[in-house]
Amino acid sequence: MPLLQEKDRIVVREKFEKELKDEVTILLFKKTSAGIWTPNEDEDLVCRYCKETEELYKEVIELSGLLKLETYTIENNKEKFDEYKVERIPTAVIKGHNKGLIRFVGIPAGYEFATLLEDLIDASRGKVDLKERNKRKVEAVKEPLHIQVFVTPTCPYCPRAVRIAHKMAFLNENIMADMVEASEFPNLSEKYGVYAVPKIVVNDKVEFEGALPEDQFIREVLKAVEKNN
Repeated sequence: MPLLQEKDRIVVREKFEKELKDEVTILLFKKTSAGIWTPNEDEDLVCRYCKETEELYKEVIELSGLLKLETYTIENNKEKFDEYKVERIPTAVIKGHNKGLIRFVGIPAGYEFATLLEDLIDASRGKVDLKERNKRKVEAVKEPLHIQVFVTPTCPYCPRAVRIAHKMAFLNENIMADMVEASEFPNLSEKYGVYAVPKIVVNDKVEFEGALPEDQFIREVLKAVEKNN
């Protein structure tokens, strides 16, 4: 049974026809077979929702000839996992005009589905709508930044935080920005004390909560650079 309803497919197809420009590839990292986690198994590599996640991406790429899907399994493609710094599955990487790594760790369900669509459009069109002064700040980053935005599918405020983080990665090859579905990775959520979402963690040095306005969000993220100086 399809995950996307026909009425939604029609809306998304029309949106893609109007707004996609160049080809974008989704790289999906998964496990050959999904399973139920046991205490003796690494929860990051169980891939509880591999099947549903892959089905969702397949349905999305069917809506435009400009979208492609490549799948890699932890059993057979370790070099690709290393290349894209994938430590948890399912993880999807958006590959278009973006300079840094735009990633979805866990299924982009609920409100985050719209985030996926907007990211694909940005990567296809080759531009993001951050303010010019913020673009300059982001482009000036010279050291690695890893931004993790913890979300849940039912959080209406989370997409704003994920989108700003992903726009930052779009602009700078030194930035990797993740949407992390908190409930899929409870150990990771516990590690960072994720009790409310969105929760943002940068380089394990800076943490903050809430869908902050663009200026404030970027200012908080860049504090991780200041802590290294």
